[in-house]
Amino acid sequence: MRLKAEVRTDGGEMRSETEVWEYLEQISGSGIVMGLESMRELMEELGNIQNALKVVHVAGTNGKGSVCALASSILGQAGIRAGRYTSPAVFDRKEQYQVNGQNITAHEVVEVFSQVRRACENLLAKGRRQPTVFEVETAAAFLWFYRRRCQVVVLETGMGGETDATNIIEHPLVSVLTSISMDHVKFLGNDLVQIAQIKAGIIKEGCRVVAVKPQQKAVQKVIEAACREKQAVLSYSEVGKARHVRQCIQRGEMRQYFTYPLCRSEKKEHSGDELSLKDNYSEIELFMMGDYQIENAVCAIETVKTLCDCGFTIRDEDILMGISQARWEGRFSVLCRQPMFVVDGAHNEDAAKKLAETLKRGFTNRKIIYIIGVLADKAHEEMMEIMLPLAQKVYTVTPNHPRAMDGQVLAAEAAKYHACVSYCATVEEAVDRAFSDAGRENSLILAFGSLSYLADLQKAVRELV
Repeated sequence: MRLKAEVRTDGGEMRSETEVWEYLEQISGSGIVMGLESMRELMEELGNIQNALKVVHVAGTNGKGSVCALASSILGQAGIRAGRYTSPAVFDRKEQYQVNGQNITAHEVVEVFSQVRRACENLLAKGRRQPTVFEVETAAAFLWFYRRRCQVVVLETGMGGETDATNIIEHPLVSVLTSISMDHVKFLGNDLVQIAQIKAGIIKEGCRVVAVKPQQKAVQKVIEAACREKQAVLSYSEVGKARHVRQCIQRGEMRQYFTYPLCRSEKKEHSGDELSLKDNYSEIELFMMGDYQIENAVCAIETVKTLCDCGFTIRDEDILMGISQARWEGRFSVLCRQPMFVVDGAHNEDAAKKLAETLKRGFTNRKIIYIIGVLADKAHEEMMEIMLPLAQKVYTVTPNHPRAMDGQVLAAEAAKYHACVSYCATVEEAVDRAFSDAGRENSLILAFGSLSYLADLQKAVRELV
């Protein structure tokens, strides 16, 4: 019987997608290892093909995946062959690897992972360590994007920045920093400055940088200092420039609208004796719900504007269509409408604050029922304090994840902040009880916490509707 962490050395060839996922499970015993030494060795075996890619590199605490989805959708509308690599997967592991919105195929999975596995076996033969699962997945992404001849790759960091496997990229087109807050303190540091410094590690010499604003003052100072040190050109993405924000339901679909300047109009306006260009505000349609998605959309817009400075042609029409076509699973995603069932991957204090703001803005007239499952190393008590006052009933579950917090323990903790909390032994039980509670009333069932159990939630909901 093969041990979980034991790796076969039979030439690297795999014959099916299932074999690939089994291989990743076999090497998962290496856990999380921060640093670039092993990744550099692995990519050297693969011919350093990542150096041929033009990359938009995205780091931050919250919003990374959404910004990647929005930016890559815009690029696709502009006729640019855009690869997108994000993690973790929510519903299908192949969704981590996309070119213009299309997942990698099972056949391609087998091909690229077999080649990466051969490279890993070469390293093991030289006495080097087995690369981690994330390093293998990232190397496979680089290889696939290279094979697909992507013109731009939108690349999300896995954790942090400076010591993340994706940071092997030496000359990104644009380094993007979304909202930065406390998370992954075991690996990134115990204070906000340390975390911000590691995430700002994706800023490279002379590159262009887009950073979300407002940030906490300590974070902003770190970003600006890193840009000065690297002589990088910094521009801010300011959500405060978005105007006329509204949410509505049309033809059974939730969407939100806002106006934002896409280009500079030719219309001049007087400022004393000088003439200046006037911002041209356009109305933008966004199907990704949550107030925080306005911030992410603005960041994506500023990112593609910066790509225009790099020589890419992206029209206002491409931006408008790209944003309206963008979807991001697991972020205020509606699984069904009768009753309304929403899942959201909010898993830290900052994300919880933003999710609570969304509920306060548009859902206080509904009976709100929660299903919560979290990982033990997250700031779950802070999340409970923020979120629970908005709910009428709360169910807790244990996600299927090695680092999951026991749902019974979570229920006891939640009971400090809410009088009506129940533990459910399975996700299916929680969904069934939430549906019964919702009835035919004007209700909202919201499942949040770890991304790791959202696929189970989706399956349970589909079996009931």
